[in-house]
Amino acid sequence: MAEIKAPVFPESVADGTIVEWHVTEGQQVNRDDLLAEIETDKVVLEVVAPDDGVVTKIVKQVDDTVESADLIAEFEAGASGSTDDAPAVDPDQPAAPVQAKQAADGGEPTQGASAAEADHKDQSPAVRKAAKESGVDPKNVEGTGRGGRVTKTDMASPTLKADSSIKSDSGRPVAESVGERTEKRVPMTRLRKTVANRLLSASQDTAMLTTFNEVNMKPLMDMRAKYKEQFEKRHGVRLGFMSLFVKAATEALKRFPAVNASLDGDDIVYHGFYDIGVAVSSDRGLVVPVLRDTDRMSMADVESKIRELGGKAQDGKLGLDEMTGGTFTISNGGVFGSLMSTPILNPPQTAILGMHAINDRPMAVNGRVEILPMMYLALSYDHRMIDGKEAVQFLVTIKELVEDPAMLLLDL
Repeated sequence: MAEIKAPVFPESVADGTIVEWHVTEGQQVNRDDLLAEIETDKVVLEVVAPDDGVVTKIVKQVDDTVESADLIAEFEAGASGSTDDAPAVDPDQPAAPVQAKQAADGGEPTQGASAAEADHKDQSPAVRKAAKESGVDPKNVEGTGRGGRVTKTDMASPTLKADSSIKSDSGRPVAESVGERTEKRVPMTRLRKTVANRLLSASQDTAMLTTFNEVNMKPLMDMRAKYKEQFEKRHGVRLGFMSLFVKAATEALKRFPAVNASLDGDDIVYHGFYDIGVAVSSDRGLVVPVLRDTDRMSMADVESKIRELGGKAQDGKLGLDEMTGGTFTISNGGVFGSLMSTPILNPPQTAILGMHAINDRPMAVNGRVEILPMMYLALSYDHRMIDGKEAVQFLVTIKELVEDPAMLLLDL
């Protein structure tokens, strides 16, 4: 008999919560099949089968809190389980529970299942996952599948049954229907709560100030239009704007070490490396994967790594080592249409750069009015560590490098 344990968490992570089991007791699995998902304050970790065998006992249930290396299940390698009631797990798809005995949204219950069992158990893994994330019990949702069964689409935009006394598993009302007016109560995930607490702490515990500037994006856009096809053909990745902003920020950090530093109690820690975090919005909340040693990366390296980390963020596959240790952060609200904002610090970092939407605006150039594609830049910084003069000069350096990309190549 072998033990299935929670992953060993780093020192910065105290514990996690089991958010989903993809198998049931007695189910036969193959080596590396996904068994469970554990959500921590920073990332969702996967627990996989160590070998072919059977999950004999589930020790920790969904919503249970687990600490590093805690026992969560028992496993017997080489054993055979009941394949009639527990189909093998497809590593690319969540396994259906033993009780459900169905393979797709809206599927029919198996022969011999009672009506009560079908109502309670006849849910696909996708529906159960959506229910877990939203806090809405599928039994309270009007189903559009065969036989009135609830589908994943129903859970994405749930229409609650008319009974206004519907309660969540915790006993609290999750929604109330009054004509066309509805309310829904959704519990925050651990990740969302952690992000909320960190942002609140940053605004309360730092002397945060924001300075603004604007940058003419025409030179960069012209360069991109001229070389994007050659760039993609040679490097296998598209040429975006973020890579040049990362390289420009790296050069500016070299010139202004205080912006690349962090505060540790009463000590100032000056970092001799450049690890830049790029804020990414995912279904689970805001995450900040980190590009390591950006001073040693080419623009192609930056574009490739951003694409890789962005994909992992959307799939919930980021590792803890990919989200810790950044010295500076860039947030691009412009992809959502933001014209101007004041980004909030990511402690213990002392500065964050905010990029925004590119809009054509009339600008005065050599005594004449020209229409140029302009972007507002914002630098939020901790005034305890960075003086206003340094912050402004840092932002102006980025502006100059973006407006004249050749300066980066010529090291000017």
